[in-house]
Amino acid sequence: MTASDAWVPVLDPPRAAVVEAVTRAIAEDVLPLGDLTAGLVPADRRATVDVVSRDLGVLAGRACAVEAFAQIDPGVTVDWRLPDGSAVAPGDVVATVEGPLRSILTAERTALNFLGHLSGVATLTRAYVEAVQSANPATRVLDTRKTTPGLRSLEKAAVRAGGGHNHRGSLSEAVLVKDNHLGGATITEAVTRARSQWPGRMVEVECDRLEQVDEAVAAGATVVMLDNMGPDQVAEAVARVRAAGSDVLIEVSGGVSLASAPALAAAGADVLSAGALTHSAPVLDLGLDLRY
Repeated sequence: MTASDAWVPVLDPPRAAVVEAVTRAIAEDVLPLGDLTAGLVPADRRATVDVVSRDLGVLAGRACAVEAFAQIDPGVTVDWRLPDGSAVAPGDVVATVEGPLRSILTAERTALNFLGHLSGVATLTRAYVEAVQSANPATRVLDTRKTTPGLRSLEKAAVRAGGGHNHRGSLSEAVLVKDNHLGGATITEAVTRARSQWPGRMVEVECDRLEQVDEAVAAGATVVMLDNMGPDQVAEAVARVRAAGSDVLIEVSGGVSLASAPALAAAGADVLSAGALTHSAPVLDLGLDLRY
């Protein structure tokens, strides 16, 4: 594997992951007795409602919204006006939902919870991507494993919808040697063992000192992760790696914010990874407006 192959775009979330997540969400909202309030609505009442954005953002999570309505009532149809990854503004209609009003009301909150959360992830990711590209168009923005338990594949799809890229999706996808791992081995030993046991896998080493960068490059790491380094240290690390004639990918991680990202990108980082994309994204406000 070369540095340019370190992150390969993954497929959209497996349908099984969408179904499982929505099934759990429906169960916690509807069980044990069903939607008591929706039961007040006549069973034969049909309705048309619009999914409307209340704010600026990026749409994501359509598959989960469709699944929420389908699990409650296969007779509910959703007509999307915009695909995932689309920019939205206040008042934009992103979809129209038609079917029995009882069913629409029962599925409403689950559908909007997924749409709002995943669109929030996509929106924050887009902000990072735009901030980074203004400083260095070659730098990519990556997520991390700091995701909501059980929703990782959905959140990583939302990152892609926002224009970002995915870091490893699980512990089995790549080797990432962090500081605590070095309690049992040196960088050189860890990289050598990883190359022997998992040939072809990405081997990344977290470095918080420049001398660790030198050792990781010499040992044959695929990626060096510069942990909590400022722009000056990043620039020095980049210079050292390139002076060694290495094409090792240079990642910057640890406290990467919207404010700091442009300077870190301008310092020469190949990728920036930010846990904030998934663990701190504000929900995008979307609502259902009933047509009367």
